[in-house]
Amino acid sequence: MDKDLSPRPLQRMFMEVPPSYDIINRLLTFRMDQVWRSGLVSALLDGSYGGGKDRRRILDLCTGTGDLAIRLRKRSNEGDAIFALDFSRPMLEIARGKAVSKGFTDIEFIHGDASDMPFKESSFDAVGIAFALRNLTYKNPLRDLFLSEVARVLKPGGRFIAVETCQPDNMLMRRAFHFYMKYYTAPVGSLLSGHPGAYRYLAYSARNYYEPWQLKEILLSAGFSRVNYRLLFKGVAARWECIL
Repeated sequence: MDKDLSPRPLQRMFMEVPPSYDIINRLLTFRMDQVWRSGLVSALLDGSYGGGKDRRRILDLCTGTGDLAIRLRKRSNEGDAIFALDFSRPMLEIARGKAVSKGFTDIEFIHGDASDMPFKESSFDAVGIAFALRNLTYKNPLRDLFLSEVARVLKPGGRFIAVETCQPDNMLMRRAFHFYMKYYTAPVGSLLSGHPGAYRYLAYSARNYYEPWQLKEILLSAGFSRVNYRLLFKGVAARWECIL
């Protein structure tokens, strides 16, 4: 039987940043994480909201090594302002380096805490988060504070859009997903990263994370007026779109 694992090894990994972090993500997801991030960018830049204005302010929350922020900058309008926040300085340094290497020098990378963001109320038209919502909400005593902070920094009518793993409805697919996380993701990630505790936690939290409808209820209780979700790859992951 699985035992509950502390998230602290995961936090240490984010602070130490294994050089192979991005490569491991691509390997463990067979590059599907890139496809799902691309869909998240399209949703964040959807012209059907914000009145079609070309000066939107968009935040990549828990940016990590900056993949989502860079994709946003590449595909957004010239007048859009892209911000990226993370608590790990080493991660942000990698993200800045990646952005500069691609010619994007105007992304605002900010070191900060998701539970106390250094932004005024109603600062952003949209907030996006890619595969970090689980870390903020799974058995996290600060879960409600994290979500209330997202609502605080969004403008009225703004959108919070997240891509995260979830639980497939089909029981055969669910068992296959859980087997994959336990017997492939955990050992392979541990071996390649040198952080076995972190990848055991990642695999454990993915296998025990919320049903998609449960996360919808949590997001509604956080103050969003409407929450919809779309299952990805038979429910292995999903994209939640929340309107404040």
